[in-house]
Amino acid sequence: MARGPTYRVLFRRRREGKTDYYVRMKLLRSGKPRLVIRKTLNNIVVQVTNAKPEGDHVIASAFSKELRKQGWLGGSGNTPSAYLTGHLAGLRVSKRGVKEAVLDLGLVSPSSGSRIFAALKGFVDAGVNVNHDKSILPSDERIRGEHIASYAKGLSQSNPDYYQKRFSDYLKKGLDPQRLPKHFSEVKEKANQSVGGKRGER
Repeated sequence: MARGPTYRVLFRRRREGKTDYYVRMKLLRSGKPRLVIRKTLNNIVVQVTNAKPEGDHVIASAFSKELRKQGWLGGSGNTPSAYLTGHLAGLRVSKRGVKEAVLDLGLVSPSSGSRIFAALKGFVDAGVNVNHDKSILPSDERIRGEHIASYAKGLSQSNPDYYQKRFSDYLKKGLDPQRLPKHFSEVKEKANQSVGGKRGER
């Protein structure tokens, strides 16, 4: 008696390298909303979702390009902007009563101190609990952009022409990159006031 193929065809999104259904099932079994963080070269996307039979329902989200509305003049794909994006998403979802979430990294291989974990720290600092190992988070200095400010200061003294070229986007917007840590704090406070109400720094 003839028999057909015995192999199992993977789901389309698994074949396309977009979804690991084994990991997804483990996250769904937690019963908690998922904190979904995705990155591109120049943008960070943070969403909090609940799984529904018809598909994922987005409770709240934030995109790093939205930071312009909060007065952010820095880049939209660096570590400080990743933190602020996560913080903005955390403030929004906290106002909707979400107190806890589980981290969903998709198919990304985690790397300690990466932009994804900067977004996670911003989210947690907004008051939403996400179980994580603190050793994977970037330092507070990197989150504030002190490494960028320090590099800009040294470059402005050693190679002024390249400094103008390297930080042209900052300078065109009127932001001295050496002021980035202070600017970061100002934007964070503005987000706390406009989205989270009058709340202190965490």
